[in-house]
Amino acid sequence: MSGIAAETVLAVFAIFCRIGACLMLMPGTSSPTLPTQVRLFAAIALTFGLSPLLLPVVRGAIGDGQPFGVLSLVGSELIIGAAIGLASRIYFLALQTLGAAMANAIGITAIPGVSLEDGEAMPALASLISLAAVTLVFASGQHWELLGGLVRSYNVWPPAEGVTAAIKLTTLVDRLSASFMLALRVASPFLIYAVIVNLAIGLANRLTPAIPVYFISLPFVMAGGLILLHQIGPELLIQFMTGFVSWLEAQ
Repeated sequence: MSGIAAETVLAVFAIFCRIGACLMLMPGTSSPTLPTQVRLFAAIALTFGLSPLLLPVVRGAIGDGQPFGVLSLVGSELIIGAAIGLASRIYFLALQTLGAAMANAIGITAIPGVSLEDGEAMPALASLISLAAVTLVFASGQHWELLGGLVRSYNVWPPAEGVTAAIKLTTLVDRLSASFMLALRVASPFLIYAVIVNLAIGLANRLTPAIPVYFISLPFVMAGGLILLHQIGPELLIQFMTGFVSWLEAQ
């Protein structure tokens, strides 16, 4: 194999490392319900499709092809790709967490759900909201925007510069704060509903201690929560997608 061919192969592999690490954590493609072979072939297809565009940038980072330099490049590309994928996934992890809080607020935590994004089961309401959000990402074509941000990351974090740990940690902390505030804004109607309803039930229980008000009111609390979900559910998803798209467009 000639020197140019070997350099090209190493550059393509470095591109695959960043793209594969991002797809491993990106919402939707990281789901355990998606077969591993499909994710691998998708990463390979994207690598071959983007290689002509990215080879001039990555080839300069190969250097003289020494093993230590190549391993350092591969490690930095894996970390950068994982940071980009995790930054997007944090939004959906926050939504799942607050979705579980919403289920607890309206009293349907005991209803089991199917885990779609993680290996652990979660309440049915959290699974429903998570699935709807991921579906909206792909239906609106925002996954292409995320891949576009992955391509633009080669200008922000060139392969030749390696990884700056402080920048990556700061970015992830900022994304964690922003995603939690967005998910909290989405779940706030249910949290307010839970506070008001439980306060009313507590007062009623104090006024009539001989009657098990809590157990009697549980079906009504659940029904009120489901009615609230029916009324504002689409708007909550719109608010979440607006925040997520705003982050994508800023990349």
